Amino acid sequence: MGWEADKRWSDKFLGEIKQICGLYLIGEAPIEEDQQRNTDLIVLKMEPLRIACRVRRNEFYGQHSNEITIRSGRPSGVKTELMKIISGWGNYMFYGFSNREETGLIAWKLCSLNCFRLWFGKELCKYESSPWNTEIKNSDGSIFRAFNTNRMPEDFIVASLPKIITIQTEEIFSTAIEVI
Repeated sequence: MGWEADKRWSDKFLGEIKQICGLYLIGEAPIEEDQQRNTDLIVLKMEPLRIACRVRRNEFYGQHSNEITIRSGRPSGVKTELMKIISGWGNYMFYGFSNREETGLIAWKLCSLNCFRLWFGKELCKYESSPWNTEIKNSDGSIFRAFNTNRMPEDFIVASLPKIITIQTEEIFSTAIEVI
């Protein structure tokens, strides 16, 4: 599938993605805003919010639900998503999985790209090679990098469905000690 076909397929989920992003990126305005400026809802930034959207087919959900993939190479050499992210473009990434019928989403994550950039830079400094991601070659010659979200900083995932519950290791050990 070429870029145009991929785009047409994923664009059918944009309505649902916009609704979800609105829940997390638009807030209720303070009472003073309503009283003085006729404002009930507010976007907390005055500059454009850029949201990358990626939807994967249902067949990838089970085995790959704890990862995100980002295109890192194309045969044509055009700038990829990873290059654009590392260059500072994008505030968030919406990453979802379609249902079997491809009519809606069954799971999604809203991710902070600022958090990703900081984490990615630190990881590059730690390792000569990249043990923290996997390279995937697509049939069209493009290359993706798979990143395990369980190894990312806690604030990387802003919101998700199903909800991601994180338990601090210290909490587990202190509870276990109290039980013993």
